Amino acid sequence: MLSGTMHKNLVRSIRLAILFSAAAITSLTLAQSPTDAATASDSTVRYDADYFAQYSPVSVNDMLNRIPGIGLALNGNGGGGNNSRGLGAGDQILIDGKRVAGKENEGSSQLSRISASQVSYIEIIRGTSSELDVRSAGPVVNIVLLEAESRSSLTAEVNADLYHDDTFKPGGSLSYGAQSGALDYRLSVESEPRYENRYRKDYAINGDFSPNDYVHQIDIREETSTQVSASMGYQLGEFDDMRLNASWNESDPPSAVERRITDFNTTPFLYRMEREDIAAERNSWEVGGDYEHQFQNGGRYKFLFIVNDGINDNTRERYVVSGADSTKNLYIDSARRDRERIARTSYSFSLNDTQGLELGIERAQTLLDSNLRYAVLGSSGVRSAAHGGLTPVALPNSNSTVEEIRYEAFAMHNWQFSERMTLESSLILEQSEIAQVGVGVDKSRGFDFLRPRVDYRFDVTSAFQLRASAEKYVSQLSFSDFVARTDNMDDEQDADAGNPDLVQEQSWRYEFNMEYRLPQDGGVLNTRFFYHDIQDAIDRVDISGSPTSLVSAPGNIGDAWRYGIDIDTSVRFGFIGVPDAMLTAGLQVQDTEVMDPFLQQERRMAMGGRGFYSVGFRHDIGAQSLSYGFNYNSPISGNSKRVDIDDIVSYASNNNMMVFVEKRAFGGTTFRLESMNFLDSERCHTRTRFDGRTSAGVLEEIENSCSGSGRKISLKIRKTF
Repeated sequence: MLSGTMHKNLVRSIRLAILFSAAAITSLTLAQSPTDAATASDSTVRYDADYFAQYSPVSVNDMLNRIPGIGLALNGNGGGGNNSRGLGAGDQILIDGKRVAGKENEGSSQLSRISASQVSYIEIIRGTSSELDVRSAGPVVNIVLLEAESRSSLTAEVNADLYHDDTFKPGGSLSYGAQSGALDYRLSVESEPRYENRYRKDYAINGDFSPNDYVHQIDIREETSTQVSASMGYQLGEFDDMRLNASWNESDPPSAVERRITDFNTTPFLYRMEREDIAAERNSWEVGGDYEHQFQNGGRYKFLFIVNDGINDNTRERYVVSGADSTKNLYIDSARRDRERIARTSYSFSLNDTQGLELGIERAQTLLDSNLRYAVLGSSGVRSAAHGGLTPVALPNSNSTVEEIRYEAFAMHNWQFSERMTLESSLILEQSEIAQVGVGVDKSRGFDFLRPRVDYRFDVTSAFQLRASAEKYVSQLSFSDFVARTDNMDDEQDADAGNPDLVQEQSWRYEFNMEYRLPQDGGVLNTRFFYHDIQDAIDRVDISGSPTSLVSAPGNIGDAWRYGIDIDTSVRFGFIGVPDAMLTAGLQVQDTEVMDPFLQQERRMAMGGRGFYSVGFRHDIGAQSLSYGFNYNSPISGNSKRVDIDDIVSYASNNNMMVFVEKRAFGGTTFRLESMNFLDSERCHTRTRFDGRTSAGVLEEIENSCSGSGRKISLKIRKTF
């Protein structure tokens, strides 16, 4: 941890380093020859369909996997998390230059449904322009489809998953895309197994370091996710076009839990068994659309909307098992409905040959209906049939509705200084009202935010780009934090309290990015520095009603900061004569600091961690129509923890690895064998419980817990007709 003085000096050093680097590179650039400058006139990288022909791709995803540095565009550049508000943040995927009006069914989710045979070319847009439908801190991917009077394709996939307990689950999908004159559309249906058999082992010792108990738990979830989606675009005329996008999802994942407990506090040891039955219902739908009109003066009018609705209900019942008898001792019924309605309209036009302006307004309504019923086997109190035949326990905010109405007025200005420099600036004026009504709560609050943003890009050469941005950022609150909810991470605390006084986390975000593309498509090297100055950071706070009844909830704990560096590399092995082999690697190192409300001392932010690293490799052997590779990622160990009112949980690093081999044969049929969680890694944590407040330091128990779901092997067979 760093002291306040050290932190200030370090921040000054980072800023000076960034300014010095930018000045040095700029001076070198200004001294370059006219020939070098001429090569830097276009920052967009284009890959025609012929480029991918040797790989026999089935979907757009297969094409993107062969592009160096594609992860920078698909994953964005949001160090420290990204919980953006509104449609302005948007997806970083365009289809035919247009964004897909959706959240659950946005552009990135459609990449596996678009057949490679329908693609004309793919663009990696590294610059900014008033013509773009999205605003991104990094590159934007544009999928351009073939123009034809009539075209169609059908892609089919069947898959079979084998789990570590020898359970076998099938799945499959069908995607159909076609164009007929001015109409193009895509339909897809997918049924995917989400089965999981997760084990957990807990070993706990008492505060005097004597053995407490050992818990072995098996949690089996039977889940199959079904999704139906459709997208349609229609050219109404020379200057008008419209698009519609819809999706429907359903998965009703029942779970069965078996828990065996050995209590070491008695002689002889006491053995007991618990089981849980968890019934669940999950379904959601979404409809989005957009309309655009091109004026003869070059101006554009756009209108977008999204409407979605989702239900997530589950009923948990726990039993103590004694021989053939079972006694219910816990009942939790959680019913949740999330809804969102967003509309956005704007007009963009050119001020002159080098400047463009977009003006618009957005309105959003976000709703959460939450109802939590909690009951235990009590020796007193009236039992309720509506609570599983047990005694109800009253919880604050257990039955309430949270609603936010938000308005945004925005202006975005794009200025092309020269062929190599652009400056995009935006100003958003936001007004919102959050109201919560329910048992024991009736509150309404208004908020006003002014959110400026500046994004500067400089193409030093056609291969080397500098990006710098500064932004006032306001996070989107999770309404789950406003209401009582179930706690599935702690068997000794079945429900968490909500906090109706929560406010948005705000931050100033400064970023500096250097991207270099190696010659002859040899790879991409990218380095990004970021610094976030945070206000009203969200963590756990004390909402106890009395010193003897300790309760915490999500809340705002004051100022915080986050800074770090991202290094991403994607390199082809052409320098050793193997151009179809590609290595990708990433490293993020970061630090954070905040004042802990319970311990009254500086610490890193909850779950802030120190960063992560990843390594991936892919080799395409064209002569054998064979591909193989792996992806590995892991957080940097240390300081992933959560401090609460009466416990501290420290999380161990959890690495993950996927390996695959893929073969194309039998008239273009692709066979892919992959293993998920290849290293059979586990998720582990240590929970230190205290007798009373954490700040008192009276140790009650130390619990070491590890869980895992084992390896999963999948066979996928795909073909386009």
